[in-house]
Amino acid sequence: MTHFVVVGGGTAGWLAALALSKVALDTRQPVKITVIESSKIPIIGVGEGSTAAFSVMLRQFGIDPIEFLRETRGTIKLGIRHKDWRRIGHTYQGPIDEPHQMVKGTNGMQFLNVYEVAAGRPVAGLHLFDRLMTNDLSPYARKPDGSLIALSPFLHANHFDSFDVGRFLKRKSTGVDVIDAIVKGVEMSVAGDISALALDDGRSLAGDFFIDCTGFRRQLIEKAMGARWVSYADELPVNRAMPFWLPHRPDAAVASYTLAWAQSSGWIWSIPTQDRYGMGYVYSDAFLTPDQAKAEVERTLGHPIEVRADIKMAVGRLATPWIKNCLALGLASSFLEPLEATSIHGTVVQLMLFANDYLKLPFAPGDAERDGYNARIGRQIDDFRTFINCHYVTERDDTPFWRHVRENCIHPEARLRLAAWKDHMPRRADFPDYLSGFPHADPTLYYPVLDGLGHLDRKVAQREMEAAPKLRKQAAEISDGLKAEFSRVAAQAISHRALLDGLAG
Repeated sequence: MTHFVVVGGGTAGWLAALALSKVALDTRQPVKITVIESSKIPIIGVGEGSTAAFSVMLRQFGIDPIEFLRETRGTIKLGIRHKDWRRIGHTYQGPIDEPHQMVKGTNGMQFLNVYEVAAGRPVAGLHLFDRLMTNDLSPYARKPDGSLIALSPFLHANHFDSFDVGRFLKRKSTGVDVIDAIVKGVEMSVAGDISALALDDGRSLAGDFFIDCTGFRRQLIEKAMGARWVSYADELPVNRAMPFWLPHRPDAAVASYTLAWAQSSGWIWSIPTQDRYGMGYVYSDAFLTPDQAKAEVERTLGHPIEVRADIKMAVGRLATPWIKNCLALGLASSFLEPLEATSIHGTVVQLMLFANDYLKLPFAPGDAERDGYNARIGRQIDDFRTFINCHYVTERDDTPFWRHVRENCIHPEARLRLAAWKDHMPRRADFPDYLSGFPHADPTLYYPVLDGLGHLDRKVAQREMEAAPKLRKQAAEISDGLKAEFSRVAAQAISHRALLDGLAG
């Protein structure tokens, strides 16, 4: 029997425990799972956003999306609204649904997006979620008997407080031992594996495989196993986060999207939970002091805020998130500024990849398996870096920060991709599938961002449509049909606020 020890609870730790439990159940192999978490370590609950990959994983665990909202005080996330990124006064939306899922046989070509660009229309307008986001609607309607019915063929994402999600996932876990303790030391074998953990209550806990979910502390993978950190500071220069909360206004609409609001030296996030808006300023301390950052937020919002913390961030990834019998997940593995919910998305995809491709029971991986996993995950996080980096290729040059980013921080890979897309429209062939079908960076993510920032050339799109007249005709018919259908669906949707109020009742 293999004993898996997960160090650290929270979202990453309990997702890992659930994933291990599911693999053991599906394969009918005996395993022991222990989660070590401490009630003494404080958690700053400022709001977190997921992607649809998280919803896929919850579905695999048999968790109902409405139950999840009710039990975690979560909300619906349909996409991201980007404000003042391209230039001050300009807003664009990045809905997370994918209209091409409604069409068979597209062969990786984003022909509906190409058609919309060729016609001079925003690609976001092709999305159901764009309509819902714009009007603060949910993807649900109410039947005459008051019960809910899902309107969307697409999975939505969620906003939540990570502390609440950790507690919820813990309640959903069965057959998992939980130890409330702090890891004080790591005992190593002669071969360089972790053999046991020394706990603050005097116990020594032995195990076969250890999963490090200790967040920024990286207590096992870095301090014990010596993993090297690969910094992205040269490409993503924001390095501090100043979180705060704001209450919901009585009877006001509740956004069904994350707001990313560009500022003088970074951006403000706004994420609704059922109780409040979790907000914060992600900024570069090369251009602002914490006092200046707080003052800027207060000028932007027009009222004082109560800062809950000022967090120094190391942006980057581990060179080797899997060393011998230790695997790092979540913030212990990598951290990027939370602009596109890459943290929890990466955790989910890494768990899915590990469970499906590497976790064969009985569990006895070798160097080849570890090297393969590390290479694939390294490429995944590098892709995330490039995607986030592209958000900073904007028209803004109104502050020293934005001028610095434009002149010094755009990664060569981002420049190459943007240059290539001046000759052809983004397509799936531009993104190698190194994750074997698991969600990774692809045109679906890029199109709303590139379009919103003005990086898609209408003439290039027109040329591609003119070269395929049958496809252009098909795109016109499908586009008109989808827009009509999505408008009809949106007209039935209840407001996000009404959905949440119904859950509370």
